[in-house]
Amino acid sequence: EPKQKAAFGSVGRRIPYRILHVINQDGESLGNMHRAEALKLMDQHDLKLVLLHENVEPPVYRLMTGRQIHEEQLRRAEKKKASPKAGVVQKELSFSSAIAKNDLETKTKQIAQWIEKKHHVKITIRQAK
Repeated sequence: EPKQKAAFGSVGRRIPYRILHVINQDGESLGNMHRAEALKLMDQHDLKLVLLHENVEPPVYRLMTGRQIHEEQLRRAEKKKASPKAGVVQKELSFSSAIAKNDLETKTKQIAQWIEKKHHVKITIRQAK
């Protein structure tokens, strides 16, 4: 995945779309405008155009200061850290209440190994007949 996608979308002058939906730095919609108008506005206010939503028609860009871009990148990084990791493995083990001592010791060793590897462990205990 390209570096640009990790942070935001495209930032600056390289805009592949002719018509854009532009939002100003305060979050107010300026409506749809031609790429040239948006670039002129960007230069007048000394701001940068940042792609927010690419999969809509027309794509949404926002005028932002360098500080706003940095703060948004930090917010997104924090959000990504807080979200649960996709690679978390969950292991499940079931016991009978009539388990033999040796079997119990073997299974507890296995559980300890899984926990060391930072796997989530789910234990089910069934009642023996």
